[in-house]
Amino acid sequence: MNFLAYAMGGAGGAGGQTGGFGAFIPLILMFAIFYFLLIRPQQKKAKQHKQTLASLKKGDKIVSAGGLYGIITGIADDLVTVEIAPKVRVKISRGSISGVISSNVSVAADKNEN
Repeated sequence: MNFLAYAMGGAGGAGGQTGGFGAFIPLILMFAIFYFLLIRPQQKKAKQHKQTLASLKKGDKIVSAGGLYGIITGIADDLVTVEIAPKVRVKISRGSISGVISSNVSVAADKNEN
C-alpha cells in the first residue's frame, strides 16, 4: 500500500512539470497569431510608405493626410511644395503625404471634373 502511494506521488510530480510547460503553449500560439495577423502586416505597410516617401519626385500627383490633392513642384529635405490649384502652392511636411496617385486615377478624376 505504501508502495502504491509512492508510485502515484512520483507520477504526479512528473505530470506537474509537463503541465507547467503546457501552460505556455497557448501564450506562444496567441503571440504567433498576433504577429502574423497584426504586427507583420503593419510593418510591411510602414516600410512601403517609407519607400514611397523616399521616392517622391517633382511632378508626382499626391494626396496629403489632410486630404489635399496636388502636384509636387519642389522638394527640400523635409518640406514639399505642392500646387493644389493653378498658381496656388503650399508647403507641407514630407511625412504628411499619405500616397502618390497613379496616373489612371488622376485621368478619371480629371474627366469627372470637366
